[in-house]
Formats: sequence, structure tokens, C-alpha cells
Amino acid sequence: MTFSLVEDRRREAGTAAKQDARPWRRWVAWLAIACGIGLSAYLLYMTVSGYSFQEIKTSVLATKPQRLAMALLFMAASYACLTFNDFLALHYVKRPLPYPQAALASFISLSLGHSIGFAGLSSGAIRYRFYLRWGLTAEHVTKLVLFCGTTVALGLGTLGGIALLLRPDIARAIGGLSEGAALALGTACIAACLSYVALAAFVRGTARIWKWTFEMPSLRLALGQIAVGTVNFTFVASCLFQALASAAEVDFLQVVSAYVLANVATLVTHVPGGLGVIESVVTYAVPGARLLGAVLVFRFVYFLVPLATGGLVFAASELTFRARDARKRTD
Repeated sequence: MTFSLVEDRRREAGTAAKQDARPWRRWVAWLAIACGIGLSAYLLYMTVSGYSFQEIKTSVLATKPQRLAMALLFMAASYACLTFNDFLALHYVKRPLPYPQAALASFISLSLGHSIGFAGLSSGAIRYRFYLRWGLTAEHVTKLVLFCGTTVALGLGTLGGIALLLRPDIARAIGGLSEGAALALGTACIAACLSYVALAAFVRGTARIWKWTFEMPSLRLALGQIAVGTVNFTFVASCLFQALASAAEVDFLQVVSAYVLANVATLVTHVPGGLGVIESVVTYAVPGARLLGAVLVFRFVYFLVPLATGGLVFAASELTFRARDARKRTD
């Protein structure tokens, strides 16, 4: 009997301690939410503040309505495509979740991460917050982020290789490469992606790094990575093409090549949203045309609209999760 009373008192003391600690955890959680929303607002302000209201107004009004509508459509298609990146990655780490959950984490993390810079770390941190709630561990999220990063590389390699093989002359205009060098580079890109597929088909087993183990994805997942990565960048390039086509006569493959090059430069420099990088590459790749306003329209459509939307969805989701957790504590 005495032992039972002591145990009951210990449990009550433990419960009281947890309740005392909860306000601190709530304040920390709310601070993290406020910082995330504040960062979104700051990035939105910093990007827009580089242009005058008149510049923004003139650029948008100069864009044909049908071109703007198509750019918005391709932007939405790109972010929808990216949700399958997370969906496949969850299957890779053997922790599949319903598609709506994967889509929510993917859209919020990427709509903010694209503008924050260091996308792997920034979007990874946001993914960690979501997936931890849904039963994944730090190891799972790390593997998921690496899988998504590999998908990005495969998409860039495949689309860039195709563009180089179809139009090697564009490489001379953009990078000064000879047609032979462009064909060789394009072949190397495609060969690297095919080698990845071959490894996925034939290599089994695991590699241990520190305490974690890694393995090649299945053939089906590897093919899914190439499909998702390539289609996504095709949609993004199509969004840019629609914006540029309102200002000048441009070739689609020329735009694809310029965008792939700009993405590589952005990944190397980690400039948030490729700010200044995309503008520089596009104006260099398509000389003689007044395209800065068109690139501004692209930036507005592909970065600012998702950033503002993602920030609102992030705030709404955090409020929903907090309300749900509060109800659970009171039940």
C-alpha cells in the first residue's frame, strides 16, 4: 500500500512538472512560428523592395494576359509536380504517408525554401517540423532531403542534357562551348542519369555513414525521380518562357538552357531565389532584348506568389496543429 502511494505521488509530481514545462514549450513553439512567418514577410519585402512600384506595374501590365495566365498555370504545375518528390521520398524511407500530408509539407517547405536560400537546409528544417509530428525520425528526414536533392540534380541533368543534344549551338551563345563540346557534355549528363538508373536496378545492399545506413532506391523510384525532376524543371522553364515571350521572340530550348545554367549558378552561390543570378544569365543568354521586366514577372509568379501563399498556409497549419494538440491535452 505504501509503495503504491509513493508511486502515485511520483506520477503526480511528474505530471505537475510536465505541466509546468508546457508553457515554456508553447512559448518556444509560438516563437518559432512567428519567426517563420516573419522571415517569409521579410523575404517578400526584400525581394519587392529592389524594384519600384512603377517598375512592377509596368512589367505586369506589359505582359499579355494569356501569357501571364499560362505562367501562373505552369507555376502551379511545377509546385504540384514537386509534391510527388516528397511522396516518392517517403516511400524510399519506408514511411509512406497519405498524399495530402506529403503535399502540405512539400509546398510549404519549398515555397519558403526557394526564397530563403540554402534550399536543402531551409526546406529540410521545415520538413523536419512537419514530418516529426507524423512519426518520422531525424534519420528519416535526412534521407528524405537527400533523396529530394538527388531528384533535383537528376532533373537538371536530364533536361540540360536533352537541351544540349537537341540544340548544341545554344551552348556556344551562352557558354562559348563548341558544338562538339556541347554534344559531349549533353551525352555525359544523360549517361550520368542512366548510370543512376542502372545502379538502382542492379545494386543492392546498404552503406553505413556514422550511425545511419543508406541504400539505392528501387528501379521504380529512380525512374520516378527522373520523371518528376525533369517534368518539374520543364514546367519552370515553361513559366519563364511565357514571361519572356511577352517581351521578345525567344526560342524555348534557348530559355531551357539559360534556366538550367541559372539554376546551376544558384545552387553554387545559394543566392535566395536566384536573386540577380537569373536576371544576369537570361539577359546574357538572350542579348539585345529588354527582358529584365519579363524576368521580374517570372520572379513575381514563381517565387513571390508561392512565398506569400506558403507563408499563409504555414501560419494556418501551425494554428491548426496547435489547436489540435491543445484539445488532446484537455481530453
